[in-house]
Amino acid sequence: MKEIILVGGGGHCKACIDVIECEGKFRIAGIVDFKEKVGRLVLGYRIIASDENLADLAKEYKNFLITIGHIKSPAKRIELYKLLNSFNVNFPVIISPLAYVSKYSFVGKGTIIMHNAIVNSGVRVGVNCIINSKALLEHDVKIGDHCHISTGAIINGGSQIGDFSFIGSGAIILNGVTIPANTIVGAGAVVVKDIRESGVYVGNPARRIK
Repeated sequence: MKEIILVGGGGHCKACIDVIECEGKFRIAGIVDFKEKVGRLVLGYRIIASDENLADLAKEYKNFLITIGHIKSPAKRIELYKLLNSFNVNFPVIISPLAYVSKYSFVGKGTIIMHNAIVNSGVRVGVNCIINSKALLEHDVKIGDHCHISTGAIINGGSQIGDFSFIGSGAIILNGVTIPANTIVGAGAVVVKDIRESGVYVGNPARRIK
């Protein structure tokens, strides 16, 4: 079984561990986190190094998954992705066996599809994304790079989500809606029309608050 290194040892890492174990394609060789946490265990897997050791780890291991969460900003996930990419590592796509991913969809490298998510036909998901538990991506949806589609979010057919965006838990994006890059849609918000200006949107119908 191929080995994989997880980068980030917090709560999202725990959820990723569960998906990786269920998928059964990779053996977790270790976790990267803060220097002071080296030696600790996360669900039985040891934190073996910190960010400053990534170059050395990339010489020993080929497969990496960024397991830092994305709530307010994807900046750290992007920084790590670019750094690891410069070392020519592999970013496997991780798909829970409890998820449905259409054979007519495309999922970019380093993306994780979590338990009970649905990725329907014609969908395209960018690199280094989180498609979280029970999220629904309907037909022909486009998700940009470095996005997080949170638990139970519904992205209806033909909608487009720009790079670096965050769609909160239970949010609903109506059919054919376009959301620009660097946008946050809060939990439970309902987006009924195109968003033209990046920012934070909440409510039903969603309105910009900053």
